[in-house]
Amino acid sequence: MSVTTASSPARLEVGRIGESVPRADAIPKTTGAFAYASDLHAAGMLWGRTLRSPHAHARIVELDLGSALALPGVHAVLTHDDVPGRKTYGLEFPDQPVLAIDRVRYVGEPVAVVAAEHPEQARRAADAIRVAYEPLEPVVDMERATEQEPLHPDRPTMGHGYRDDPRPNVVRSVVIRHGDPDATGDVVVEGVYEVGSQDQAFLGPEAGLAVPDGEGGVDVYVATQWLHVDRDQVAPCLGLDPEQVRIHLAGVGGAFGGREDLSMQIHAALLALHAGRPVKMVYARDESFVGHVHRHRARLRFEHRATREGRLVCVRARILIDGGAYASSSTAVISNAASFALGPYRVDNALIEGTAVYTNNPPCGAMRGFGAVQTCFAAEAQMDRLAAALRIDPVELRLLSALAPGDRLPTGQVVTGALPTAEVIRRAAALPLPDPEELPRDPIRLPGGAGNTTRGEGVRRGVGFAVGFKNVCYSEGFDDYCSARVLLRADGSAEVRCAAAEVGQGVAGVLLQVARTELGTDDVVLAPATTAAVGSAGSASASRMTWMAAGAVRDACRAALEERERRGGADVDVERVYRHPRTWPLDPETGQATGERAHVALAVAAMRVVAEVDVELGLTRVVWVGTAQDVGRAVNPQAVHGQIEGGTAQGLGLALMEELQIREGRILNASFTDYLIPTFLDMPPVTAELVEEPEPDAPYGVKGVGEPPTVVSTAAIVAALRSATGRPLTRVPVRPDDICL
Repeated sequence: MSVTTASSPARLEVGRIGESVPRADAIPKTTGAFAYASDLHAAGMLWGRTLRSPHAHARIVELDLGSALALPGVHAVLTHDDVPGRKTYGLEFPDQPVLAIDRVRYVGEPVAVVAAEHPEQARRAADAIRVAYEPLEPVVDMERATEQEPLHPDRPTMGHGYRDDPRPNVVRSVVIRHGDPDATGDVVVEGVYEVGSQDQAFLGPEAGLAVPDGEGGVDVYVATQWLHVDRDQVAPCLGLDPEQVRIHLAGVGGAFGGREDLSMQIHAALLALHAGRPVKMVYARDESFVGHVHRHRARLRFEHRATREGRLVCVRARILIDGGAYASSSTAVISNAASFALGPYRVDNALIEGTAVYTNNPPCGAMRGFGAVQTCFAAEAQMDRLAAALRIDPVELRLLSALAPGDRLPTGQVVTGALPTAEVIRRAAALPLPDPEELPRDPIRLPGGAGNTTRGEGVRRGVGFAVGFKNVCYSEGFDDYCSARVLLRADGSAEVRCAAAEVGQGVAGVLLQVARTELGTDDVVLAPATTAAVGSAGSASASRMTWMAAGAVRDACRAALEERERRGGADVDVERVYRHPRTWPLDPETGQATGERAHVALAVAAMRVVAEVDVELGLTRVVWVGTAQDVGRAVNPQAVHGQIEGGTAQGLGLALMEELQIREGRILNASFTDYLIPTFLDMPPVTAELVEEPEPDAPYGVKGVGEPPTVVSTAAIVAALRSATGRPLTRVPVRPDDICL
């Protein structure tokens, strides 16, 4: 096992596997020269606009389009009646109307779309549409959702191999029984925890451009995470064959799960085909807050039972998440939350009950960490409670039950491959803490920062520790694959085509590093990502893209070299599809894997945090973060460190400041004035050790690295706040009045 530390000198190379390579988009993004989706332009284009529901739940009584159609510059005003194909879509289940049909189910649901010559004309036309609503009782409390009238009486997620739960408004119910759930321990600790809803808060709001091809088809240029699944949702709604809809990746300003679901793709294409002209749509920030899914709110009840020596005997957990108005990926999120609820520990007995529910709140779906964030926060708080009850050092308690290859997960899967949990814990725990800073000091280095609200008299210092893990790649029998195409020319130059979405994570560089390594040349270019030239790459999510795209490009390069040799050095064009080892679904009644594995691989991270808290004012400052992370093999060490810092920043936001304030289904803080995200001044220095133990089933031994730091950082930061204050702090984000003594 080799270890790369943050103090190792970064060596910038042309770019092969294992070398630190500068990002090609770094300078354009920092100088403002990068072309985002919102910068798209086409000659003669129109501007699209969406009319959205002001109600969380209401029946549509009447729609009057006359005034909008009469306005100058207006070329199209469309409702559900104008959808030529299937009227619903969805990432996993087509339960979401393209445009509201007979009712609306959340504030912000699209009701109509318009296209006009100028964005202001489009805005006025949308405002001129008259809609008569009959308000209905909204379902907004996830605890009561299963007792209220069903929002989807047809139960669209049932009949897909999930546990049959007859209660209304259940998206998916997961029960995992492992060993003897009634096994007793010498010591028992219980806790109830809550996690608020977090927004992905990406830099670039949703934007796209649809261009009709004059032959009945359409090209859609959009910021997305999954080009082919976009196409496969858009085409049926337009009544077109998949080949008639071409999705092209436009410049993306971050994604973090929020671009897995469709936003304006179908709307822009509908308008473009109806008007016969290109149509551009760009969401303002307030519209973006209702235009994409968010992290699920969660309530979690845990009970840990252990021996006096500190070994875990049994864990019982109940997990409830609010999926909002439509399914999105909630079925997978609740499965992940349940599957990883115990943390990376050996536990022989468990009962885990997870439920995702429909409500009239804005839809929730994928966000970095995907269910594991919520359960890690609760489970790690429980481990600290257990350590306190047993008077055992929290790190030593975690080492006693650290999960390792050969151990069994609560789903019955035996851990294979690489999972250096104990090594990761030890590495993080061994990182030296920064020395306390003397008072007085610059207020910018005190809780409250630039607010200059304290002189440090009430400041206390705390140290927290946490461990978290989650799956890498898709699970539960999903056919997870990635395609890549390589054009290898006789002169030795090459072009790589892959629909892997570059969303800021650096996969474009990874593809080039792999191709240069395999082909033995630096003369390699990466073609733009599009559905028109290559098969699906899957989504830029689930920490899967480096693994899957590296495998596809590797195989295509090797096949191209063989083919060129057979053809005597002529140009060759080869496409290959890579699949990781097979996974199996969970048994709907027991939660046990129905085959060898439900998850293809796992990745673990540990984090140690120093925080300062002004206990009189409730102000906080994260002083330092030290982490060790299981990365398999670092393709680009510099980029891995960047992912760790970025993931930590989002976990810090959830711990201290980020929460969608939702009242009666309405988001009250839909702006970056009111929805706070960490700035440069909020981020501490991050010391990271990369624990490189290659994953045997993965190309080059790689693992995804983007999610584990977000999974663990919220738990570790709040642990430091508890250490400083002595308060239980069972809810995130932590509010000032939770801290004040």
